[in-house]
Order: sequence, then C-alpha cells, then structure tokens
Amino acid sequence: MKRNHFLTFIALFFVIAHVSLPVSTASAQAPQNDQQNAVTFEQLYDEPYDVKKLFIGFQPLYAEVSATNTNAGFGGYVQYTHENKFSVTGQMRMTYGSAFFDFNHQLALNNSNVDNVPQLFRYFELGGNFHLKDFLETGKTKMTLYKSSYKGNKWASRVPLQTQVPAKVRRIIGARLGALAWYSTTNLNGALRKQKLTNGDLVNDSGEGLPETIVINNKEQTFNIFSNLTSAAVYIGASSTRIRNIAVSFENYEGGVDDGILTLYADILYAPLLDLQTVEYNKVQYSVKPLKMNPLGFRLGMDGKFNRGLSWGYGGEFGYRPSIKGRSFYTMFRISIPLFGTNLENKVESFGK
Repeated sequence: MKRNHFLTFIALFFVIAHVSLPVSTASAQAPQNDQQNAVTFEQLYDEPYDVKKLFIGFQPLYAEVSATNTNAGFGGYVQYTHENKFSVTGQMRMTYGSAFFDFNHQLALNNSNVDNVPQLFRYFELGGNFHLKDFLETGKTKMTLYKSSYKGNKWASRVPLQTQVPAKVRRIIGARLGALAWYSTTNLNGALRKQKLTNGDLVNDSGEGLPETIVINNKEQTFNIFSNLTSAAVYIGASSTRIRNIAVSFENYEGGVDDGILTLYADILYAPLLDLQTVEYNKVQYSVKPLKMNPLGFRLGMDGKFNRGLSWGYGGEFGYRPSIKGRSFYTMFRISIPLFGTNLENKVESFGK
C-alpha cells in the first residue's frame, strides 16, 4: 500500500513539474496547412526579475494520504519575497469537518472504545527560503499558436501547433529553514500491530493492560483504541526555483505568455515535540510509552504559481513526517484558487507642466 502511494505520487510529481515548464496562455490549435509556414513574432517583454512580491491564496481543496491519518479539506497560502534576498511562506490546512474528510476522527467518533475526545486534523507551517544564488540563463519556451477563429468544432478537430521562442530563465538556488506543527487523531490498533505490540502493552498504574476485545450487544468485537497526536518540528533544506516571465505577439496569431514560477524543494525534519496523548478508559489512564516515536523525517515537494494579479497555484509533497514509528509516510497535494498577487507598490509617475 505504502509503495503504491509512493510510486503514484512520484509519477504525479514529475508529470506536473514537466507540464509546468512550457506554460502559455495561448492555448488552442492551428490549421493543418499552417505547419509548413514559418511564424514571426515580436517580444513584448522578457523580465523574469519583474515578479509579484506578495501572493495570497485560498486553498479550497487539499488531499493527504497518510499512515497517521488520511484527510482532506481547505487551507490558506501566503508568500512574501523581499527584494532578491529571501522569501517567507506561511500556510495552514484543516478539514472541513469530520465527515469531509478526517478519516480517523470519524472512525473514533463511530468506533472508539476509549474515553479520549478525538481532535480534528490541523496543520500550520512558517518558513523562509534564502537566496544563495540568483542568476539568469538563456533558454526557450514553447507556445501554442492560436487564432480567435478557432472555436467550437474547429478547436476540437485541430492538431496543436507549437513554436519555440527564446526566453530568459531566472534560477534561484535557496536554503530553507522553518517550523511546522500539526494535530491529529490516530488509530493505535494499527500502530501497535506495526510495532508487534498488543493492547495489553498499554498499562495503567496497577500494571493492568487494555483489553483485546469488548462485548457489545452480545457480540465480541475488537477493542478500538484512538488517541491524539501533537507534532511540532523544525526543518532545514534546499530549493531550486525556475522563473519565466515573457510575453510575445505573433503575426496572424494571438499573443502568448509564459509566466510560470516553479520551486522544487527537499527538507529534513526534526520534531523536538512529539506527544501522543495518554489513553483513558473508564476514567483510568493507560500509558502509551511502549509505542516508539520517530522524531526524524524528510520530504520532497513542489510549489507552482503564475506571475499574475489573479491566478491559481498548486503544490504537493511526499515523505516521512515525524510521527509514531512505522506510521510516518504521507503524500499531499493542494490547489490554490484564487491566488492573488501584488508588487506592493502604489506609486505612479508624475510630470510637471
């Protein structure tokens, strides 16, 4: 199961990263007989350093497959870039509710046999990306040729015609540093099995362990144990950002734009605070110390957006998050719609008469 999630996300990661490279707003087809003709164009601007300083986005949907707790919901995203020195990013995510979608929280409400009150999943992160190297490269970008007459069936019946134009590429090599915290309900039965423990290994002050089964309505059932996990971690890592910000006009075609900003990153995580709530049953507390915790983790991720006043963005990551040992693997994908961008300037040029 884990291996399938891992391979699926790697494939998605590289497909999205590859598709993001030739972003263009000109997105239609050209006539078949145009393929023999050369295309002339005029460069309107090519300024990869002229990008928005502040991005603010609402995330109507994120989805996370996690060994600790699979969940989905909404969130927020903010990024501020200070000159060409560093950027600061903050984000939060939480579920819409137990039913949509907080898997272990809902399971605990329906099936838990202990007294612990389950908590909804919440995630917070704040970090900086410091520019170690910020430079320009010469490159190219693909643009799809489009005419306003390509509509309806004409659009559906044509084969895409693309062309390459020269474009500057801004590259940023960065060092990342930040902190994150998250809270979640988790199922301890699976964690115990993973570590080859049983319910009886969680004991109270008298040395009595939790039962393996419980009788409900004259039926013997598994004794379900749920608890709450709190994790606060710091991370350090590296990033690579690629920025294009070019617009061209084509003779006989609509203009094209490539203003994509794509960042790939890798982090090492360490959680000095990793707290699993003591289990309470019949007003008696049972220690969870036999369960081993894993304070270390790592992640690979991406963050993509476009240099516009109103647009959308995306992001995703996978790795091993500090959690209960054997329950750390996760994959996550998020989308930001709408994503607002601004350069934080309200000055206009003035001239004397």
